[in-house]
Amino acid sequence: MTEALPIISGLWIYPIKSLDGVAVNQVTLLPSGAIRGDRAFALFDSSGDLINGKRHPQIHALRSQFNLETGRVSLTVEGTLPLAEFQLPQQKQACEAWLADYFGRPVQLQQNLEMGFPDDTASPGPTIVSMATLAAIAAWFPGLTVAEVRRRFRANIEIGGVPAFWEDRLFTTADQTIDFQIGEVRFLGVNPCQRCVVVTRDSQTGTPYPNFQKTFVEKRQETLPAWAERSRFNHFYRLAINTRLPASEAGKTIQLGDPVKILAQME
Repeated sequence: MTEALPIISGLWIYPIKSLDGVAVNQVTLLPSGAIRGDRAFALFDSSGDLINGKRHPQIHALRSQFNLETGRVSLTVEGTLPLAEFQLPQQKQACEAWLADYFGRPVQLQQNLEMGFPDDTASPGPTIVSMATLAAIAAWFPGLTVAEVRRRFRANIEIGGVPAFWEDRLFTTADQTIDFQIGEVRFLGVNPCQRCVVVTRDSQTGTPYPNFQKTFVEKRQETLPAWAERSRFNHFYRLAINTRLPASEAGKTIQLGDPVKILAQME
């Protein structure tokens, strides 16, 4: 059997949390461990709660195009024109007004340049999945494409050259982490990411896929690899790996084609 040669085959930044991603060739890591520019902006209501797919399904129909170099974002509603364009953060108030009109409530657009707005603030590093994993999940659900599965699960880093669920090698028991390296950057693999209702819906319309969670849980349990640390699955509605980075990795970059190498299990 040919040995897997894991390499980085996809890199994604999501400049505004819950909105569309941007495919890139290279990313830079912040002192927090997060990718520079990833989830750098997020939408909040007047109570300070996130406006995201969990609470506001209509966010799925928002389309965004974000220029990472200039900070210019174009927004529209799926299937409609024209585009609304804003320079961020300079035109924050105008952008908030447009979004408030869409959601029918006040919207605050906040920015965090140090960590962004990750779901797991204790492990704000990039989330990781294998390309073969995305393909395997697409095969579980008639009508779903790999691109649609990618949009639902929104991982930052995709690994090629490996079998499905290879990324389940990148975590171990709850009291330890897995030390691995991408290019010249050292990572700590923490845990398989717990998913929410968002992945059950069409990424561009918000329409639920019938029995998505039930099917996903059954298939995930059936296909859990022997190399996965089973104790981390109190349930099987988990996919992609949460990570942390040592402070020493701040400012380093990873790029498409970088090799991935597991180094050791860390206390």
